[in-house]
Formats: sequence, C-alpha cells, structure tokens
Amino acid sequence: MSGGLLGLLATAVCLAALAALVGAEVRRDRGGRFRWKPLASIAFVAVPVVTGAFGRDAGADVVRWVAAGLVLGAIGDILLMYESDRAFLAGLVAFLGGHLAYVVAFSQIVSPRRWADGAMVPVVAATMIAAAVVLRWLWPRLGRMRLPVIGYLLVITAMVIGGIAVTIHGTAVDPTAGMLATAGAVAFYASDLAVARDRFVVKDVWNRAIGLPLYYGAQLLIAWSVAALP
Repeated sequence: MSGGLLGLLATAVCLAALAALVGAEVRRDRGGRFRWKPLASIAFVAVPVVTGAFGRDAGADVVRWVAAGLVLGAIGDILLMYESDRAFLAGLVAFLGGHLAYVVAFSQIVSPRRWADGAMVPVVAATMIAAAVVLRWLWPRLGRMRLPVIGYLLVITAMVIGGIAVTIHGTAVDPTAGMLATAGAVAFYASDLAVARDRFVVKDVWNRAIGLPLYYGAQLLIAWSVAALP
C-alpha cells in the first residue's frame, strides 16, 4: 500500500475515533473518552510517518519539529482525559511545548523577521487584538492560572502568526502545504478557545462537541502539511 493511501487510512481512523469520542462526550461516557481519544491522537501522529515524510531530504527539520508538535499534542490529549488541576496543568505544558514546536517549524520555512512584513502587518495587528480580547474575557476567572494562561496565549498567538506567514511569505513551500499549515494553526487556536471556555467559563457539551473536531482537524491539517512537502 502506498504512503498516500496509508495516510488516508490513518486520517480515516482519526476521524472515526473522533466521531466516537464526540458521541462519548455528549453521553458523558468517561470510558468512551479513554477508549477513543488515544486512538484518534495516535492516528494523527501516524500521518507523517506512514506517508514517508521522514524519508525526504527537503524540509527535514520542518518534518521533525512538526512531528514533535504532534507527539506533544497527543501527550496533552492523554493528560486532559483526567479532570484534576494537576493533569490540566501538565496537559497545558504539553500543548505549550507542541505549539512551540510548530513555531520553530514555521520559522524554518519563513524567518520570524518576516512575520510582520508587508501583508502580515494587519495579520499581526488582528491576532494581537484577538489575544487581548481573549485575555480580557478570561481574566476574572483565571485566579492562580493567570501567568500560565498569559504565557500560553502569547505562544499560540505566535503560532498562528507563523502559520499564516507560511502561506503569505512561504514562496519556497508548495502552496498546498502552506495552506494546510495555515488552516491547521488557525483551527488549533479556535479549539484552544473551546478548552478555555470549558475550563474557566462554563462546562457544557458544546465546548467539546465543537472544540474536539476543530482540534483533531487542526492536527490532521498540520500533519498533512508536511506530508505534502515535495
């Protein structure tokens, strides 16, 4: 079976497990969460492996950093299955590491010195305004988590800026790979807002029913962005 077909198979497994996971969350089936979340996470980690992304000379550093981000995301997924404060903080650290890995990956494609050049100026302004709005929204509810959340918000904002820069300035990258990376970065940011709402604002099923598809879709898009590299 070719690498492309294996990648599609891994994607199908991820999406099927995601559907089962969302169903389990809607039913408040904790056992289903522990059954389906690891499978969905392992499946998106598998995409760059089975598609042969590691066997290419071009973009090798990008592939390694994206793979590190995917693995750290999977670790964060496992930790967030547990609902204790300690598990949440550990999961936050894992996801923070994953976002930092993506920031480094994007910086391998477009130098951070160009992330605020030309068409990126309004992008940077918009993302900074969005970060300020999110922080204002969460601030009264954060308590002891204020500093960790500020740090996390800064990193995911940088990740989104870098992801968008890949499409706008990444002339050396296949346009499809660039757009996949950009879409994945934006979707990841949106999924983190659902996590924040669930943790700090109000717990309801919609946080996970919307946030989980955004998150797994984001990881798949980013995984396929390196699979699409020439």
